[in-house]
Amino acid sequence: MVLNITDNASLQIKEMMKEEDQDNARLRFGVKGGGCSGLSYSLGFDAEVNEELDLKEEINGIPVTIFKQDIPVIEGTTIDFKQNMMGGGFTIDNPNAIVSCGCGSSFKAKEREGTPENC
Repeated sequence: MVLNITDNASLQIKEMMKEEDQDNARLRFGVKGGGCSGLSYSLGFDAEVNEELDLKEEINGIPVTIFKQDIPVIEGTTIDFKQNMMGGGFTIDNPNAIVSCGCGSSFKAKEREGTPENC
């Protein structure tokens, strides 16, 4: 499996999907250029699926779409949701990240460096 979604993250994503109010909304996860270290995570909802370019999976009850080109950079990644007194947020644990920035939303992978920006 390319991606792991914990039970906490799954519950949060399902709630957010209800609020999206799109019949065929899927979680789209991938990477894009940018951020301090060169790559940033892309996490959102998308109803569009390109059968040639996208991988479709169901992970922990969530319909997921991943751009096939991103698989080598995100394979084995775990998405979790942490709640504390200050609120909550998603955490992404990517075993392919060789460098991560202090804010945790940008990284560099051995397979792809991306396009670093000034923070």
